Amino acid sequence: MRFHLKARLKLSRPIDKAILSKEIDDFNHQLMERSEASIEEWDLKENILDLSIVSGTRRRAHDILLNFSNVLSRKLGKAYKVGIRGIDVYLYEIRFSLDREPLHDIVIPFADVQIEGKEVRMVLRDTSEEFLRKNYVDRMIRLVREKVESQYYEGKGEFWKLIWRSEEKDPVWNRDPTEEMLKRGWLVQGPTKGKWFYRPQAAAILRAMERIAIEEVLKPLGFQEVIESHIVPFDIWLKTGHLEGMPGEIYYVCEPRSRDVKEWERFIDLVKITREVPEDELRRNLSLPRAGICYAQCPVIYWSLKGRTLADEGLPLLLFDRSAISGRYESGGRHGIERVDEFHRIEPVYIGKPEQLIELRERLIERYKHVFNEILDLEWRMAWVTPWYLQQAGKTKIEEGYGEGVIGTIDFEAWLPYRGDRESSKWLEFQNLSILGDKYVKAFNIKAQKGELWSGCSGIGLERWMAVFLAQKGLDPENWPKGFRRYLDKLPEGIKIL
Repeated sequence: MRFHLKARLKLSRPIDKAILSKEIDDFNHQLMERSEASIEEWDLKENILDLSIVSGTRRRAHDILLNFSNVLSRKLGKAYKVGIRGIDVYLYEIRFSLDREPLHDIVIPFADVQIEGKEVRMVLRDTSEEFLRKNYVDRMIRLVREKVESQYYEGKGEFWKLIWRSEEKDPVWNRDPTEEMLKRGWLVQGPTKGKWFYRPQAAAILRAMERIAIEEVLKPLGFQEVIESHIVPFDIWLKTGHLEGMPGEIYYVCEPRSRDVKEWERFIDLVKITREVPEDELRRNLSLPRAGICYAQCPVIYWSLKGRTLADEGLPLLLFDRSAISGRYESGGRHGIERVDEFHRIEPVYIGKPEQLIELRERLIERYKHVFNEILDLEWRMAWVTPWYLQQAGKTKIEEGYGEGVIGTIDFEAWLPYRGDRESSKWLEFQNLSILGDKYVKAFNIKAQKGELWSGCSGIGLERWMAVFLAQKGLDPENWPKGFRRYLDKLPEGIKIL
């Protein structure tokens, strides 16, 4: 790597050039002892110092500039009462190599990027001191590398490997349960897209699934319930990566600029007159979003423990939330109750030593098998999946001590008879179980008393459980397995509509 930076420092008042020359020579001497870098050229006119810094891989030129500014300010201030009033970087050229050639052009904010073969030339112009201090430059280099690597994984989807499959079950029908529930009046399409109104019959089934999950999976393993907010501020998603990973799927939350009725008077008047929403006036009265609707409950659970040290005697820590409703903008991908914008979800989160989580995963699998085999009587399978971004990062295995198939996700998939035969139709992923390594505990600075700490989660989507159960077992309770009928033997009468 090679860094070449041209900057301008504004001194609080003029100073003798000979004094400055000695300070630069001293700084260069110390610099060359520690790294292959130097202030190569400089020029002083009145109180304006122009300089050029070249460095290699060991130290970034912008770090050297900031260090030089601090040293110079300290020495000149003490001896001559001269300070640094500002730093401007008018040209910053960075050259580095890639592991492989990009398949198409790369564009990132703040810089011009030119690539020939595997060699990158990235140029920044008119960059502020704050920009340098916030370490944007290193992130930009990493972003270019990530974008090139992602080009080789686009369209490849996930790695998928079957690890277990139940015996085949005879379905009682082959109809789409959503369509049938709509015909019977158990469901109503929600007031906004991708949402549902569950009438008493559908609500009873959904709540039965919730009780089964808690009483048959979570409580036997010792999970404790927590209650969290539906609204998640951006700073949490910045730590978990959700804001950079799926910004197009988030429902954003705006706060009013003011509660003052006078500020809203024109909006109210327009609503009363037009009986419509005056969007321009509404926009004027709203702040920019600083938060979003819950995407998954685990980020807020991690946030609640940020900066804490967990007692070893309390590990693994087993928590779950069922209060926050998840919102995900699915656009054109919505279908029935199994793919929606708003869904009801239980999120178990577990934090502990690696060996504890590996053991817990086996116990969770046994509890899920108990539910899916003996209570819901499903035809289903388990597959080891590693998304392309984890493959790219080398997360398909842990380097030391734990072997392969540790960090990653197990998907639980069920056959939907109405989609076609078992072999050619797409099965529905209705449950997952993940061990995530130290990604999130590090992001929130959660520590153990001693040793390594990992975490994981296993989101339980109640609509998905309901969808696969009804797709295989139908809507008639007489056809439901005895295990499930212990939780719901009879449906409520529902709403009588003329």
